[in-house]
Amino acid sequence: MSDAIADAKRAMRADLRERRQTHSETAREAAAEGIRSQLDALVERSGATSLSCFLSTTTEPGTREFVNAAIDRGLRVLLPITRADGLLDWTVAERDGSEVEGLFGMPEPTGELLGPIAVNDVDLMIIPAAAVDTTGMRLGWGRGYFDKTIGSMERCPPVYAVIFDDELVPAVPRDVHDQPVTGVVTPTRIVDLHPHR
Repeated sequence: MSDAIADAKRAMRADLRERRQTHSETAREAAAEGIRSQLDALVERSGATSLSCFLSTTTEPGTREFVNAAIDRGLRVLLPITRADGLLDWTVAERDGSEVEGLFGMPEPTGELLGPIAVNDVDLMIIPAAAVDTTGMRLGWGRGYFDKTIGSMERCPPVYAVIFDDELVPAVPRDVHDQPVTGVVTPTRIVDLHPHR
């Protein structure tokens, strides 16, 4: 990665991180309700019976209500667990399941590890992002876990990033390893951006 791209990504992430920390508790709760509603609509529209999602941090649009509701509806939900080698293991989500702090301080579920290829069986991927641009390019948080996962999948399902409304931007810095997403889910809408692979 060139220094200019790396610097641009760092600067954009810092700005987005700072903006997220200014959201009030009320705004975060409203965002979580909106995300649940929009993700429910996306699952209904896609017909997915198995999906991957993630446990949101306190500054991300909330996904936990959605995960619990999806489990209650009988959907199989896989949640990621980071590995030191840059890959993701997966585990089947349990309603209000226990969690630990992962390698980088992110909340991760506990449970039986299924290995990196388990995600190949899902119908839909729901992933975190710092921002996404109008062409579907995603800016993650800098570790590359989801870019590696998406880039290595033989048959990648639709991939939607969960962001706040103001994080759908005209452009994000990109490098050759960065992977586009099919669309975004915000607290108020679903936006399809990039054709499914």
